[in-house]
Amino acid sequence: MGDNAQVFRVMLRMQIIPGKEKDFERVWYSVADVVGGDPANVGQWLSKSAEEEGVYYIMSDWVDEARFRAFERSDAHVEHRRKLHPYRSHGTMTTLHVVYDLGRERSEAGR
Repeated sequence: MGDNAQVFRVMLRMQIIPGKEKDFERVWYSVADVVGGDPANVGQWLSKSAEEEGVYYIMSDWVDEARFRAFERSDAHVEHRRKLHPYRSHGTMTTLHVVYDLGRERSEAGR
């Protein structure tokens, strides 16, 4: 198992209401500091599907599952979700444990 086994990754798949995609992107960016400002968060990304119209993926990495779950129950997270909710018609969440992060390993090896 790699050095990154402790990293806990959350992947959200969000179907955005047609015509609201640009507004969703703008609002996501404007509230991204709520997640990024949490000390347990180690990164986050917003990606748009190249295959499915109106589908976005939000990825976030956390130092561990317990600290993510604590954030998930926080007032800050509830408010963050409230601001994004009007743009989505459906969403799912998947959680993962990172086994290897080759990009990070390669960049650290190059130092």
